[in-house]
Amino acid sequence: MTVNAILDQSAAPANDDSVAAGGSAPVLSEREAVTNARSIDHLVHAAMAQWTGGLSPASLALAFADWQLHLAASPGKRLELALKALGDGSRFARMISTPHAAWQPWFMVSPQPGDNRFSGADWALPAFNVMAQAFLLGEQWWHSAASGLHGVSKGNAAIVDFVVRQCLDAAAPSNFALSNPEVLRQMMDSGGGNFVSGWHNWLDDCRKWFGGQSSEPLQFVVGKDVATTEGKVVYRNELIELIQYAPVTADVCPEPVLIVPAWIMKYYILDLSPQNSLIRFMVERGFTVFAISWRNPGPADRDLGFDHYRKLGVEAAIEAINQIAPGRAIHATGYCLGGTLLAIAAARLQEERPGCLRSVTLLAAQVDFTEAGELTLFINESQVAFLEDMMWRRGVLEAAQMAGAFQLLRSNDMIWSRLVRDYLMGERTAPSDLMSWNADATRMPYRMHADYLRKLFLDNDLAEGRYAVDGHPVALSDLRAPMFVVGTVRDHVAPWRSVHKIHLLADADITFALASGGHNAGIVAPPSEPGHTYQVLEKKRDQPYVGPDEWLAKAAHREGSWWLEWVRFLTAHSDAWIPAQPSLHAPEGGPPLEDAPGQYVLQH
Repeated sequence: MTVNAILDQSAAPANDDSVAAGGSAPVLSEREAVTNARSIDHLVHAAMAQWTGGLSPASLALAFADWQLHLAASPGKRLELALKALGDGSRFARMISTPHAAWQPWFMVSPQPGDNRFSGADWALPAFNVMAQAFLLGEQWWHSAASGLHGVSKGNAAIVDFVVRQCLDAAAPSNFALSNPEVLRQMMDSGGGNFVSGWHNWLDDCRKWFGGQSSEPLQFVVGKDVATTEGKVVYRNELIELIQYAPVTADVCPEPVLIVPAWIMKYYILDLSPQNSLIRFMVERGFTVFAISWRNPGPADRDLGFDHYRKLGVEAAIEAINQIAPGRAIHATGYCLGGTLLAIAAARLQEERPGCLRSVTLLAAQVDFTEAGELTLFINESQVAFLEDMMWRRGVLEAAQMAGAFQLLRSNDMIWSRLVRDYLMGERTAPSDLMSWNADATRMPYRMHADYLRKLFLDNDLAEGRYAVDGHPVALSDLRAPMFVVGTVRDHVAPWRSVHKIHLLADADITFALASGGHNAGIVAPPSEPGHTYQVLEKKRDQPYVGPDEWLAKAAHREGSWWLEWVRFLTAHSDAWIPAQPSLHAPEGGPPLEDAPGQYVLQH
């Protein structure tokens, strides 16, 4: 409904005959007037969101107002910033007056660990090194200005620092051809061919952005190159397909493994190409694996909420597995948001059906959101209300919008470095199965997203005992089955210290592993791939709490993949192996519905 339609509906009489006879048009009730007014607000905010990328202008304005007002009332902080600027300027002037023979690169400031924009050897050349150091000094000064200001709320200070950093990252000398020595060297080596290749890369990306056909062939096809582990779809409802994978060993673990991925990702993140597939790895080691494949929702699914995902997702899958393998407890595993959903379902099942879960594994999954990293910059009352209004019109949060938010958290690596490599250097990163999966995103329904943001991120109801299931609050202290929990060192979505908070909430034996890598690459860590490391430490339920810093000091360091550690954990909490059943069947005993990977994973 448009604004004009709402206004027309408000003004139009209900009965033309009564008006013609001299009667007056009926007056809207107070409830109808409020509903129409809110509809207008929804529409206006949704229109604004198209121009702001989903960011709330009010949220940004409030954060900068908080910072500016406190800065204006803090003469000491302003003096400190002025003295820092003078000191840095004086040292910079002395640096650029140094004779070339005595020049020392990175004399004043060097890039932070993980900042690879200036890591090339050519950035040590005096002219380019001076530009890079000037930029880094400015970056340092703005960070000092945006942080450490007494009286500014922590959230607003973080928003200001984040926005300023985004602006500075866009203006970095590495982003421009004339100030990037690597681009200039590539130009000289190729005779300018890098710009021609970059132009073709840009045109190809434009074709993809505007819905055209890319000139690049598909590198990884679902069901052919990825998601190829042999299995059957044994159960389907309006929200999930449940895939059971065929055994490849003579004997198998009697307790099946259920994998619950996040609904904002295709499940095959855990079944990539054969050498990178966690599911294939587990099947080859004698585990009977089931995986949920979520349906990609559309605008018609706007009213699907968190409880629908719990009932039609996790609980429906557990019920189906109980029919296929009666009398066997389940090793339940949740990844990212799927882990959060699993924790809720597992706590509820502990009360209703104790013993139905043999163990619970959480992979990069949070249950307490007080330290949820930079994602919380997008989560405050103003921002959540703005997102709700935007999704109220569309019915879903589009995949591109979610991807954009995650890219902003690592804009250097995921935006600017890519633009320089693709368009200025004229190169393309070699495609990988993980990159292909990352581009195959899903949508999120309006109600689900609102429930998740408000109840979990904004209000932290789950950790604080206010999250209700069927009218009864869920207590994470009801999690009593042995737990295996994985965090990753460089996780920008679920920081490992936040994941570690499960120790404060669950009343269970917890084996916590901290893997190298990030949110995805740290979880997809096949043993055949070199370079993986992890730390691991088990805490019994009756042992004292170990904080994250103390945990780092105590946990054993191990080379290799945490996958092997997980196999050891599951084996220790399983019964004796039994002969495998070669034929797969549906819960009712009939034939499977179709071959894996099924239909839902192919939806766009």
